[in-house]
Formats: sequence, C-alpha cells, structure tokens
Amino acid sequence: MESETVDQTSAGASAQLAASVKILIAGGFGVGKTTMVSAISEIAPLRTEELITEVSAGVDDLSGIEQKRTTTVALDFGRITIDQNLVLYLFGTPGQDRFWFLWEELSRGALGAVVLVDTRRLGDSFAAVDFFEGRGLSFEVGVNRFDGAPDYTADEVREALDLDPHIPVVFCDARSRESSKDVLLTLVQHLIERADPARGVR
Repeated sequence: MESETVDQTSAGASAQLAASVKILIAGGFGVGKTTMVSAISEIAPLRTEELITEVSAGVDDLSGIEQKRTTTVALDFGRITIDQNLVLYLFGTPGQDRFWFLWEELSRGALGAVVLVDTRRLGDSFAAVDFFEGRGLSFEVGVNRFDGAPDYTADEVREALDLDPHIPVVFCDARSRESSKDVLLTLVQHLIERADPARGVR
C-alpha cells in the first residue's frame, strides 16, 4: 500500500511538472518584451527595469526608440494559465548586448521561445534568431506592430530574417492581452507539431 501511495504521488508530481512549461520572450532592445509579459501575466509580473541613464544611452542604440526611458537588466517573469492542463511560465530576456550572458542561463529548461521583432529595426533580431537556432530551441517570430513602423508581410519578414519555412511568423500588439495570448497559443501549437512524429514534423 505504501509503495502504491508513493507511485501515485510521483505520478501526480510528474503530471504537474508536465503541465508547467517555461517559455522565453526574447528579442532586441526595446521590442516590447516587458510590455508583453506585463500585458498577459495573470500574476503581478516581476520586472527588473532600471532607468536609462546618460551612460547607458551612450552604449545602447536608441535609434528609433528615443523615447524609451527604462530597460530590463535581468529578466521579466510572468505566468498564464492556458487551461487546466497547461500553465506557461514566461521569462523575458534583457535586450542589450551587454546582458546577453544571461540568456544562456534563462534558456535552461525552456521548451520554446518567442522572438519579438520591430520592423523598424529588423537587424536587431538576428542575434536572437541565431541564439535559438544554434541551440536547437524551437521558436517563433512575433512581429510587434509599432505605430508608424513599416508594414511588411509575413513572407517578407521571413525572407529578411532568413527563417526556415517551418518557423511561424505572427503579427501582434504586445500591449494587448488577447493578441499576446494568440502569439503564445501559436507557439504551443508549433511545439506540439514539432514533438509529434505522426505529423511528419522534425
């Protein structure tokens, strides 16, 4: 009886772990990572933002985002329950080059990532794409629609970032909870398809 109880407890713990999925929200400086985590999290998000000082303004490229006043220096953390079987834990990465050493640690245990991009500065997204491709971590590209930004098609974004055909490209407004949730649902579906051999996706 004791053995059976232990087995049931272990099975319950495994099911709970299986329902908890770590997702990274990554991308370049100022693309909307903190905004997305804040918009969608069902708990008060943990944010590690600091004011952009004159010193950092001289180091970080603020082209196109001159009005930005704060920056993430470690991570953003939030949580969203998709349904009774799936909870996503969201980790927003810092965007500046000097904090990229944190990405390696943040990516441990993650099942997938959203690479947010700003079409005004697509070149800033190459490092994030290369990071996840190099580590074999599944990801999708979320195009955050900024006011006044160039309006490209998904195919144009895919070509500009030299993405493989299977990588989803979705458009979103990181300020919107529903829009951000759609991005995450697309990523979850992508992860399911990649993990299911019956679908013929490697």
